[in-house]
Amino acid sequence: SFSLQSHPEPVDEKAVDAAAQTPMRMDPRCKTVDVEKDLVDWQKPLLWQVGYLGEKYDEWVHQPVDRPIRLFHSDFLESLSKTAWYVVFLVWAPVVLYLSWVSYTSLAQGNTRLFSSFTTEYSIPVHKYYFPFIFLLGMFLWSLLEYLIHRFVFHMKPPASNYYLITLHFLLHGQHHKSPFDSSRLVFPPVPASLVIGFFYGVLRLLLPEVLGLSVFVGGLCGYVIYDMMHYYLHYGSPKKGTYLYGLKAYHVKHHFEHQKSGFGISTRFWDHPFRTLIPEETFEKED
Repeated sequence: SFSLQSHPEPVDEKAVDAAAQTPMRMDPRCKTVDVEKDLVDWQKPLLWQVGYLGEKYDEWVHQPVDRPIRLFHSDFLESLSKTAWYVVFLVWAPVVLYLSWVSYTSLAQGNTRLFSSFTTEYSIPVHKYYFPFIFLLGMFLWSLLEYLIHRFVFHMKPPASNYYLITLHFLLHGQHHKSPFDSSRLVFPPVPASLVIGFFYGVLRLLLPEVLGLSVFVGGLCGYVIYDMMHYYLHYGSPKKGTYLYGLKAYHVKHHFEHQKSGFGISTRFWDHPFRTLIPEETFEKED
């Protein structure tokens, strides 16, 4: 069997620097890592190590620590894997505004009709006044997509025998559960995000007429930006007791530390109700 310590390698100084930047105030809900006895070598980038954990990976990744993570040896790849929270807003908010203007002005031309590819006699005109409702539909669809991705992709349990799926899981979401207070890894970095966003734009273009697809897409993109900003706030913000965000923060904390197989809604608990993954009310008393 493979041992992570069986082939001595030069210590990665970049990973050592990252590991040394442990926050001064350790969160009491996090595990204290003994770097000499842990299953991985924290003095080296973690991404290519975790796949060798096999059956031990699932338990290990759900024992949160309060320290930063380094994934790659390459500084360039490492820079693409993390970002400051405000970068998401700076990059995507102008895109949302521009595409909203394009969608509205295109609808204002009066040439957009539903079902026109099937029949002209019964096609339905789509007026510019419909844009806010189409935009809101996109936001609503994003909330469902957020739930489905979080539950069925981010929280899949990779086969213990598959090194690559374990590695992929850690890259996508496992790193966040392992180090939930690593502030540089709480939002989706723009470069990999643009690939995923481009994919969903292409899907909507195939399913809907061009302007309609764009209008739904820009609503969904706005929903994503709100989600990412809210996710960061749920980890580092201090919402006022009794507010909606206060309860949502308590709910998300329970997801990280006690109920990791439920509570998949982040920006809203709405979809946890029909999918029966709601964390029971009595289990998350709101903390002071």
